[in-house]
Amino acid sequence: MSSKSRDNEDNLEGQSAVKEELNRKIKEQKVVVDELSNLKKNRKVYIQQRNSNIFFLADRGQALGSSKKELDNMKKELQDI
Repeated sequence: MSSKSRDNEDNLEGQSAVKEELNRKIKEQKVVVDELSNLKKNRKVYIQQRNSNIFFLADRGQALGSSKKELDNMKKELQDI
């Protein structure tokens, strides 16, 4: 087997691993959006601070909007691959 064909196989395996990971994250994000969409109006939403275990009270609408935007970005990234 030539080195070019091995490189192509490695590249394809790497791309499929990236696609699988992105699909997993998209499914996860869909669950987040659905959960936020189905919350009662009087429920509180907390957002985790990046790289820490600290949570802050957040607006439900803003959290839902940012989650939807993140989901759209992930879907767009998957289509680009």
